Amino acid sequence: MSLLEKIYTEEHRIFRDALAKYFADNVTPYADEWEEKGIVPKQAWKDFGAQGFLCSWLPEEYGGVGVGFEYSVITLEEIAKTKQSGFAVSLHSDVVVPYLYSYGNEEQKKKWLPGCASGDIISAVAMTEPNTGSDLAAIKSTAVKKDGGYLINGQKTFISNGINCDLCIVAAKTDPKAEPAYAGISLFVVEEGTPGFNKGQKFDKIGMKSQDTAEMFFEDCLVPAENLLGEEGAGFRYLMEKLQQERLIASWGSQVLAEEAMKVTVEYCKSREAFGRPISRFQHNSFKLAEMATDIELGRTFLEKLTMDHMEGKDAVKQVSMAKYWVCEMANRIVQDGLQLHGGYGYMEEYLIARLFRDVRIHTIYAGTTEIMKLIISRLMGL
Repeated sequence: MSLLEKIYTEEHRIFRDALAKYFADNVTPYADEWEEKGIVPKQAWKDFGAQGFLCSWLPEEYGGVGVGFEYSVITLEEIAKTKQSGFAVSLHSDVVVPYLYSYGNEEQKKKWLPGCASGDIISAVAMTEPNTGSDLAAIKSTAVKKDGGYLINGQKTFISNGINCDLCIVAAKTDPKAEPAYAGISLFVVEEGTPGFNKGQKFDKIGMKSQDTAEMFFEDCLVPAENLLGEEGAGFRYLMEKLQQERLIASWGSQVLAEEAMKVTVEYCKSREAFGRPISRFQHNSFKLAEMATDIELGRTFLEKLTMDHMEGKDAVKQVSMAKYWVCEMANRIVQDGLQLHGGYGYMEEYLIARLFRDVRIHTIYAGTTEIMKLIISRLMGL
């Protein structure tokens, strides 16, 4: 029995069964349609929220049911079976909304959190800029005090939920001359419809096509002072504090995708015959499948331990950075090998492994590249 299975109760099983049925009935049948259109309809978010599946960790007073982080893991496990990767509920529920809950004042929480839980508000976070990727302290967007609010100017790019979002948490510099530079960064909540806030093109990506990724422009965008999230100048610290959970979520996303790729590959290898026997019976293939299964088992064991540590409030930045690097790279290896074992059929869009092959490539890049993870690890080793 795994670490997470030891804490699962009948309530967890009921939640998983309800989630699996909902996905099977309301998401999987539309996977190809959403992939073709390049976006998940907003109504899908509202329908999902109406079932109590969005931001379920929130206290009841803000629209949630107050469950633990392990329910977020269950959601990731079940959404991996839907044959699509664009319904970014984990990004919304477990990456963006925690900023509002942790750093928002009571008025802000009451204003936005219930809508986040119901699906009436879809959220995004805008950090990356065209000339600023991993070096967050070098962002150029500014927020200058004016008319009782802040005038935001700048450009953001590669923003997931960028088209659908009703609310975006934007990182901008309130003090461009601050030393060190990161001390001048603040976070702002910018709502759709705010004059000067414009969504740009929806990017045509290699994979994850049904997730709307876009650029954003802020041109003399005046937001009220009450939309400042937390303290002025504390934005970088807030972002760093939330990266542990964000990267844990990203690692789980890779893990469950790898497991799904393994499942379809084993099924294919058992059914596909060559030279009078299933291709799974050839020694090279069986050894390769054994290697893949071992990597996946190692990844899950590591992530379950980190999940338990995270739930207990432990500082696991180094270990989570290791997971983000290793599990995401592992998932890419698994899918690559899975496609190879499918032979020519692996290159055909009608086979799920082809979509997984396209979707998994970004995993070593978003939420912190493999190279940045190695840099964090080495620094925490005192190197």
